[in-house]
Amino acid sequence: MARCGLLVIDEAHCISDWGHDFRPDYRRLRDLVAELGPEVPVLATTATANSRVVADVAEQLGVQAPEGGGADAGVLTLRGSLTRASLRLGSLSLSDDRARLAYLVEHLDQLPGSGIIYTLTVSAAEDLADLLDRPDRPVRAYTGRTDAEERAELEQALKDNRVKALAATSALGMGFDKPDLGFVVHLGAPSSPVAYYQQVGRAGRATDTADVLLLPGREDRAIWEYFATASMPSQESASSVLAALAEADRPLSTAALEARVDVRRTALDLLLKVLAVDGAVQNVKGGWVTTGMPWTYDAPRYEHVARARREEQQAMLEYERLQPGDPQQCRMLFLARQLDDDTATPCGRCDVCAEPWYPLPASGQEGGADAAETSRAAVSRVLDRVGVPVDARKQWPQGLDRLGITTASGSPLRGNIPLGERVEEGRAMARISDLGWAMQLRELLAVDAEGHRLDASLTPAIAQRVIEVLGEWGWAQRPAAVLAIGSTTRPQLVRDLAAGIARVGRMQDLGELALAPDAAPLHGARNSAFRIASLWDRFVLTEELAQAITALDGAPILLVDDEIDTRWTMTLAGRMLRRAGSGPVLPLALALKG
Repeated sequence: MARCGLLVIDEAHCISDWGHDFRPDYRRLRDLVAELGPEVPVLATTATANSRVVADVAEQLGVQAPEGGGADAGVLTLRGSLTRASLRLGSLSLSDDRARLAYLVEHLDQLPGSGIIYTLTVSAAEDLADLLDRPDRPVRAYTGRTDAEERAELEQALKDNRVKALAATSALGMGFDKPDLGFVVHLGAPSSPVAYYQQVGRAGRATDTADVLLLPGREDRAIWEYFATASMPSQESASSVLAALAEADRPLSTAALEARVDVRRTALDLLLKVLAVDGAVQNVKGGWVTTGMPWTYDAPRYEHVARARREEQQAMLEYERLQPGDPQQCRMLFLARQLDDDTATPCGRCDVCAEPWYPLPASGQEGGADAAETSRAAVSRVLDRVGVPVDARKQWPQGLDRLGITTASGSPLRGNIPLGERVEEGRAMARISDLGWAMQLRELLAVDAEGHRLDASLTPAIAQRVIEVLGEWGWAQRPAAVLAIGSTTRPQLVRDLAAGIARVGRMQDLGELALAPDAAPLHGARNSAFRIASLWDRFVLTEELAQAITALDGAPILLVDDEIDTRWTMTLAGRMLRRAGSGPVLPLALALKG
């Protein structure tokens, strides 16, 4: 540190975009800068930062940026023009996922060179790569689930033009540089103009022209909201973690903490990092300990961040609504203004300044009706895949005895779930994050303004889809009966679903697995130990149901619910049935979350 003559922080916008929640380690830079003497200058560079991000970076680094700046300011901001003349911007709104995917099938080959197609979710990237990949024109998926070695191989393949495109999430980001990248397409809009320009700016760095097309989706806002709220630490969670560490007489591992606080593992890992950055906890040999340093939840800061993100989401919606031919608008100019670049002028190239440069769906297509039919068939192959497998839980989580969960004899419940008490592999109609059916499922499983689940009626299209899932299941033995899981939030939907399956499939309708009188709605996706604790005495096996199970003589039972999230509801309900003498239990739900 004593030999440091200049500290350079590249991609400094990350301190603002991610430092609040997703990557709290970025906030450690504040401590590093504080340790430097005043004679050591700090240079923070980024290609995309508006005034809000500049001010936020300065605050995160512990430096005041006086209004107006100047030679004596703590922060001197130098800006260059952010616009890139090579980019040809456009936005095309289509009716649904099927139309957007068909458009890419029909027109991908018309995009110049090789490029990136960004999606908002991992499953969308994987489905898109599956749809577009051809032996003579490879398209590969690149996501957070892609391992490091394969990521490097895929990046090099794109640089060498050995693939037409990578269907990627934001995992393909900083550090990737292909100067001749020919196009960037977005299947779904990022949540802010800053994030959008950061991604589209990877195209056209050393070419005269590069095509940038946005294909927004109806589900974009729901996905933005999920990611915006999922990463924010809550005061309740932070307080429970600090209290658990203070009460412990030894360091606690993350697994041990899970049995003491009702926070899911990924959120718990993130929260511990935030608290460590703030000096409230420390990771030592054996686990985590509290430092005893006072810690206060910075509600105003998190509210400020949430408000800024809502404003940026609104700006993206305004970008999508810019109308081609409007003489007062320009897509590049709009983005530049969002980035507080006042040097920009209308580009003359985008679909607002000029005519749409991309093929329109109503325009003539090479091959005519045959090409359109081929693309529809390809899209149907991906979107109409029948059912999503749901793995069965095979092990109990740690720490259940601390929550009072034991066997009937009082022994700790740990290790493997006995084979005779497990459910079988199940099915869901679709993932809630999938392309295609996910939008209809989100509408069916909607919540009101106060977050209460709506008990809607099953639509004919979804009912038919459920029948197709059952028809393609391929079970070892056909189920003889159907049982609905008792629900406090969507009792009519779940009951109608089970009754309809029993009627169409000519199976015995066992009614529903009754709820205990004091059963309350389950809130959120808790960690495994606390989820099990909330479910342990939730269901009641009535004498009537027990007799019906015995009469089935070991035949399989279809166990039906609206959603599967942690899989513990199906696991415990199925365990109760198996212990009552049932045959195999086959879980079925409309939606698989996560």
